[in-house]
Amino acid sequence: MPAGEGYRDVRRMVKELGLHTVCQSASCPNIGECWNNRALTIMILGEICTRSCRFCDVATGRPLPVDEDEPRRVAEMLAALELSHTVITSVDRDDLADGGARIWAETLRACHELAPRMTVEVLVPDFKGALADVDTVLDANPDVFAHNLETVPRLSRQVRVQARYDRSFAVLRRARERGALTKTGLMLGLGEELLEVRDVLDQLAELGLTILTLGQYLQPSKRHLEIARYVHPDEFAALAEHARARGIAHVESGPLVRSSYHAEGQAELIHRLQRDPGHGRVGFASLAS
Repeated sequence: MPAGEGYRDVRRMVKELGLHTVCQSASCPNIGECWNNRALTIMILGEICTRSCRFCDVATGRPLPVDEDEPRRVAEMLAALELSHTVITSVDRDDLADGGARIWAETLRACHELAPRMTVEVLVPDFKGALADVDTVLDANPDVFAHNLETVPRLSRQVRVQARYDRSFAVLRRARERGALTKTGLMLGLGEELLEVRDVLDQLAELGLTILTLGQYLQPSKRHLEIARYVHPDEFAALAEHARARGIAHVESGPLVRSSYHAEGQAELIHRLQRDPGHGRVGFASLAS
């Protein structure tokens, strides 16, 4: 159960500043560990998502108007925590013409101004495939650009009803073309085959992905997709080894791994790769739609 001084401090700051976190909204099982270590994932653009992905516990519905002051409050909180690295994500905002890209960019710029030593990882939606909106986020210079594929191509429409595997891959590809350090995550236990997972990892390695997370899908409620199976830790370890052997620099793989799990430990890797002028030289995978 969540406890500890760090946990209480983070919870108080989130509440006082009127902010939202994916840790709370998505019922993350690691909230106690992470918040007690003063690590959290802020969720911008409100707490109501316009999509209804069948794995996710974030509320679906009609969002409130955009909070124009949110970027400032997010930056102030993260600066006060004196973090070396942080992750920011958002709900999907298909109701907005730019999918929320402008607020994303303003939040990034505010963080760079108030916490210049902190590296910032953005975990963004697919912006309905609008690459101009992806560019708006990239122009604000995130240190890591993350977008989750979530599952293998065969299961993508079943798991993410309003999304497409090829569109998500195109978002990651655009970030690589722009020279960004990229990250994605997959859930296991949804009915995927091992060969399908390896094929996706091979595509990501060819793309030049930097960071990968693999975790067990856990059913948030009876309304959500059922678990097809529990993946043994040895399988997580084997897939991590496969990904590393293909050249993916950093892999977090295990039953309780989530997109932002132990992300703060990747700050040193990020600084090293940013200094490496060759990190952007990659090939591009052919897509399986």
